[in-house]
Amino acid sequence: MLYFYRAGGKPEKKTTEEIMFTLTPPMGWNSWNTFAQNIDENLIRQCADVIVEKGLDKLGYKYVVIDDCWSEKVRDKNGRLVPDKKKFPSGMKALADYIHAKGLKFGMYSCAGTLTCGGYPSSYEYEFIDAKTFAEWGVDFLKYDFCFKPEFVQGKNLYRRMGAALANCGRDILFSACSWGAEQTHEWIRSTGAGMWRSTGDIFDSWESIKSIILQQIDRAGAYCGAGAMPFGGIGCFNDMDMLVVGMHGKGHVGLTGCSYEEYKTHFSAWAIFASPLMIGCDIRNMDAETEKILTNKDVIAVNQDERGAQPYIANEVWLKAHNAGSPVIARLMNNGDIAVAMFNLSDEKARVDFRGDQLGLSRSTRVRLFARDLWSGEEFEIHNYTYCTQAEPHSCTLLRVKIIPEE
Repeated sequence: MLYFYRAGGKPEKKTTEEIMFTLTPPMGWNSWNTFAQNIDENLIRQCADVIVEKGLDKLGYKYVVIDDCWSEKVRDKNGRLVPDKKKFPSGMKALADYIHAKGLKFGMYSCAGTLTCGGYPSSYEYEFIDAKTFAEWGVDFLKYDFCFKPEFVQGKNLYRRMGAALANCGRDILFSACSWGAEQTHEWIRSTGAGMWRSTGDIFDSWESIKSIILQQIDRAGAYCGAGAMPFGGIGCFNDMDMLVVGMHGKGHVGLTGCSYEEYKTHFSAWAIFASPLMIGCDIRNMDAETEKILTNKDVIAVNQDERGAQPYIANEVWLKAHNAGSPVIARLMNNGDIAVAMFNLSDEKARVDFRGDQLGLSRSTRVRLFARDLWSGEEFEIHNYTYCTQAEPHSCTLLRVKIIPEE
């Protein structure tokens, strides 16, 4: 049992499950990628219903998040935000109560600038009023964007101010800082109290967008130009690679060309190995069977949600630097001692991908045997000679969980 102190209050008892949002990447559904401004309370209720009906909540998808364009264009006479009367006639408190009654958590959106990205009232210089309002409504999650930022104010101070407002609002609200990695976000984000932070620009439903975001993580992790996003994620403040586009198939607000199922699997594998929050962005009311299969892969989710929170690393960094190629290998130590290994083929051609035990610190001198499970096919096999090699399809990812067995 852990004890927490709120300003001016008595110590509160909480189990680790009750504060799990700081220990593992948050999971849920967000309205933006598919619906953007076309939202209302009926849609949000329907999506909450589907999360429970399909058992997504039991896999960890707990947050139901309303993104931008939910409010009236003008605050009320007391300076408080007002929900759009046509979209949300019952009000946000009633919607939060509905979501909570299903065992889910309720998320909302605001912005650090003078307007939200959609042109609605933001929380700039209203941080404490808005935080109190969100708390009264029963909000559990706040996505905080970075549009229309005043030029004379540093972004870190805007996020610190909202972080302080949320810490004093009387309710536990997960702070999702969406500053796109701007102004060297990684250097100061933990000082804001945020539980997750966006390290990239917006995602779109195309292979090029997914590939670009994956390469940004690798680039910033040290393969090409020094430290950045990957070393700065982890327990307490997770590196957010943006919401998922799995299953959008070119439809919706950020729908472009769409992706193949293989590309969606690569997308989900990357978000898992990098420990990014998993926020579904498709219309979950109309998921096809293959999309649902990807989003509910328990083995892949387990990699994402691993409680050790170990930093992912580039296993083949030396080779990658020398060849500047599209076959990065990312590894991460799991809580039970296994090592998750993601071997990407980001190129447009079939290519050989491989990893060697020495890249994981496991050379022949360690006297161990390596057994692997392919987390997409379910195949299990021993890795002989401390080397695994396979021919990979274009835009694919082989995601393995490698068990280490000492030789007798």
